[in-house]
Amino acid sequence: MSHTSGTSGSPAGAQRLALAVIAASALMAVLDGSIVTVAMPTIQADLGFSPAGLSWVMNGYLLAFGGLLLLAGRLGDLVGRKRMFLAGTAVFVAASALAGVADSPSALVVARILQGIGGAAASGVSLGILVTLYTEPKERARALGVFAFTGAAGASIGQVLGGVLTESLNWHWNFTINVPIGVLTLIGAWKAIPDDRGRGLRAGVDVLGALLVTSGLMLAIYTVVGTADHGWGSGRTLGLGALAALLLAGFFVRQATAADPLMPLRILRSRAVAGANLVQMLMISAMFAFQIVVALDMQKVLGYGATKTGLAMLPAALAIGTVALGVSARLIARFGARAVMIAGLVLLTAALALLLRLPVHAAYATDLLPTMLLIGGGGLAMPAAAGLGMTGVRPQDAGLASGLFNTTQQIGAATGAAVLSTLAAGRTRDLLAEGRGTADALAGGYRVAFTIGVALLAAALVVTVGLLRSDRNAPEAAESAVAPDPADRTEPAGSTDSTDSTDSTDSTDQDLVPTTS
Repeated sequence: MSHTSGTSGSPAGAQRLALAVIAASALMAVLDGSIVTVAMPTIQADLGFSPAGLSWVMNGYLLAFGGLLLLAGRLGDLVGRKRMFLAGTAVFVAASALAGVADSPSALVVARILQGIGGAAASGVSLGILVTLYTEPKERARALGVFAFTGAAGASIGQVLGGVLTESLNWHWNFTINVPIGVLTLIGAWKAIPDDRGRGLRAGVDVLGALLVTSGLMLAIYTVVGTADHGWGSGRTLGLGALAALLLAGFFVRQATAADPLMPLRILRSRAVAGANLVQMLMISAMFAFQIVVALDMQKVLGYGATKTGLAMLPAALAIGTVALGVSARLIARFGARAVMIAGLVLLTAALALLLRLPVHAAYATDLLPTMLLIGGGGLAMPAAAGLGMTGVRPQDAGLASGLFNTTQQIGAATGAAVLSTLAAGRTRDLLAEGRGTADALAGGYRVAFTIGVALLAAALVVTVGLLRSDRNAPEAAESAVAPDPADRTEPAGSTDSTDSTDSTDSTDQDLVPTTS
């Protein structure tokens, strides 16, 4: 690590502490999306959830978290990203404590929604804090590797931890464990994250735009997660989907005409930003085939228990961590983020392709372990995507770009979960109707999910190759720097980095930081 950060005079120790608390916050948010999955049967039996009501333990968190990320990111630019991070973490910790003592279905669902709100506030600005704190390319690449590891490996860690806590203690600890971690995160963030004043609410809060995008995203996610029960062609799905599309279309019209838009459309003119967000959405959708469907296969077809399933997934988390923390930064610095992302996507595609031949009586060492190791490609693809998603973004838009990147991640997760689970369930029903055994029918359904996952990753590769061109052949990118916006007050004192994203259409993967003016 260097001895100073993007903040003038900031010691390397404080910089590393800031990275640690941002990673801890991101890990808590990701863990809460997966740690509860293995505890769902126990929660249902203990609190008396109906089957439909039980889904809201997951959906309540997902709706609040995914729907508010973009708004949280922009508010962070206005009121200060540190303030937003601290407030969100405090809400998340309090909600986790409430979830840990919940004694009724309604109490748990309300606590989960509050967790989603707090998680969105903290996560929506975390990447923006990171890229303004780390301005030197190699240091930023290493920091993004740590951040990407928490997202890519967090779900696997959550399944291991959820199984252990549920079986050795009780399901309440799946939520209570966030409290001490969250308190330490708050203390560390207060000390280490640089203060930033933000532009101030007087700069303009697009209330109508906020209502349109928040309601549109929440309704879209609600519609997608509901397809597992209602199907894609039902009147409910089509009607709600059309309304969500109308709300989101209204949001984009509003952003094109508002004097102070919530999301200035200039941010989408960058090939790097638009392309990285699209690639991430496809990649995260595909990875549902690994993260959840493989776990289901191990439990329902191979007969693994919750703890054994979590431990069986552990090599994937270790592979991602080794690659993301050990080599991704050096590879990005040498070959560029685009080339590294292509390599990571190729490894992920190979990992899912191996699952297409997964037999009903699979042996872990020969049939599953190779996939677990190849999943380490996520440790290449995720840091590269995060770097590209923030390329050329103006400092005053860093929170917005962070919120956008996290939003596309959640949309990808919700869409992947709904599409793959629906198609897999449909294939399983067809095979059961043909007289196949339960294990055979389930395995056949899961193979459909793996096939769709491979197709999504192939599409992500096409987008990366076709849209995200290498900047080794784009010397004009070095001339895209502009003077800092006088209205911007979000940078810590001493930072002079600024790039107008309007001019970053040709920005490429080597330029992972705004060019110093």
